[in-house]
Amino acid sequence: MKHLKSIVVVFCTFALLAGTVFAQSSGQLTEFNEPPSQIRGMIEKYSADHGSLDRFYSAPGSKNRAKRFREFYSEWLARLGKLDFSKLNHDEQIDHLLFKNYLNHQLAELERAQAQIAEMSTLVPYADVINDLEDARRRLETTDAAKSAAILDDLDKKIAETRKKIDSGAVEKPKKTVANRAARYVDSLRRVLRNWFNFHKGYDPSFSWWNDAPYRSVDKNLENYQKFLLDKLVGIAPDDKTTIIGDPIGRDALIRELEYEMIPYSPDELVEIANKEFAWCEAEMKKASREMGFGDDWKAALEAVKNKYVEPGKQPELIRDQALKAIEFLEKNELISIPQLAKETWRMEMMSPERQLIAPFFLGGEAILVSYPTDTMTHEQKMMSMRGNNPHFTNAVVHHELIPGHHMQRFMNNRYRPYRQMFYTPFWMEGWALYWEFLLWDKNFNTTPEDKVGALFWRMHRAARIIFSLNFHLEKMTPAEAVDFLVNRVGHERENALGEVRRSFSGDYGPLYQIAYMMGGLQFKELHRELVGSKKMTDRQFHDAVLREGPVPVEMVRAILSKQRLSADLKTNWRFYPGLK
Repeated sequence: MKHLKSIVVVFCTFALLAGTVFAQSSGQLTEFNEPPSQIRGMIEKYSADHGSLDRFYSAPGSKNRAKRFREFYSEWLARLGKLDFSKLNHDEQIDHLLFKNYLNHQLAELERAQAQIAEMSTLVPYADVINDLEDARRRLETTDAAKSAAILDDLDKKIAETRKKIDSGAVEKPKKTVANRAARYVDSLRRVLRNWFNFHKGYDPSFSWWNDAPYRSVDKNLENYQKFLLDKLVGIAPDDKTTIIGDPIGRDALIRELEYEMIPYSPDELVEIANKEFAWCEAEMKKASREMGFGDDWKAALEAVKNKYVEPGKQPELIRDQALKAIEFLEKNELISIPQLAKETWRMEMMSPERQLIAPFFLGGEAILVSYPTDTMTHEQKMMSMRGNNPHFTNAVVHHELIPGHHMQRFMNNRYRPYRQMFYTPFWMEGWALYWEFLLWDKNFNTTPEDKVGALFWRMHRAARIIFSLNFHLEKMTPAEAVDFLVNRVGHERENALGEVRRSFSGDYGPLYQIAYMMGGLQFKELHRELVGSKKMTDRQFHDAVLREGPVPVEMVRAILSKQRLSADLKTNWRFYPGLK
């Protein structure tokens, strides 16, 4: 009994201590918990529902998929429209506006994708046949093996017939960009048909008996047809990894994208801003060049900086030291709060030679991917990679990829308002990382003229991205001209310029991705001037606050931090560039 009392006393003491610890922990953790939001719940449910539909409709070009998603987006817009915006708290109003903007954009993108499919319909007139087979499988409809074999046989004939029409000139010759898009679509259709066939193959003896031979024939003809499109209409070999085609979207689509990203400038105004920034960089380049003893010949200074590369094998320790140097600078100057775990857990990996074809510099996040030559590269490729990743170039961008850039951003996005990641925009993600290049320049992080040349090279590069990417989508500049522009105006190594333009137009990034670096950076720079320059916030308060609101359009970050009064029909109107109001 005495022993039992001792146990009870110990247990109660432990419970009391645990409760105290829990209370303390709870107090510490309250900063991680946002106020309740009914819009957050809607967004999270929408995201789950979207995932279910996306996985179900596995044929990307299916008209049934397009119809269902059109209904889906419209349903959610209607639900959102039933809420009384005036009765929502400020956080909920922000989420309401973000969600509405997102849904309207999804609908617009759906229509743009359908227009692109229609544009190449004469080149792939049989697409619906393949998509319908996969849709029927998803609906678990009973398969008639003999009937599906007849469908495949007819499909084979349609592929051959389409090829003959193109060869004879009966089909109007499309633009290379449309033909290249059609070739990619054919490859997608092959995968869709393969999924449909493999579901039944072997599990249904009757299906295999009827369909094995016609499927293989169709699959081979689709493969050959893709090669035919590339050779006949695009003018490249199927295994060509060097020629850059791209797919410009045109002025109207650019303007719609800018409205979605809350950028109230026309494409022409953005090019004008980029030219102003480029001119500033050139003037600063000449100053650094004179410090190095090259007079106004900044390209000679740039060449000298490029040749200061480290020997093979030494790049990882260089990047490590530069990452630690940046963190030390940030903390010494009280610019931002850096969680210990964020400092502890970033990693480094070396980038594969294949990936360096489209990413000749760095990629970042929790792991920084370092570009540097491997023993499989040609001598010319090795030299270009080492010169393009010299210590003075890397000094300006290691912090862009790690802390306070992409690693820090993703670390915080996963811990604060994670549901807002659905509204991800490169104007926040890349803009924030580039903004730090601006700020650290102003804080004299780059102390030597060589480091200044490295920082200015990247700043010029970001201005150049705006110029060549917008002009490409406006059909005023070809990819080849974009490569020459980077080589001649910015001073890129040609292999690196090829990789940069290939990355821009390969289809893996949105049409505004490349302009988002500098434009997003300029937005954050102006917001910093408004809030920190006016003494309303300290540097640390400002930067900490930005990272707790999620990767949303910067104009909405401004609305959050300034407690802007909001309306349900908010239109973008923040002219953030002082030199072009």
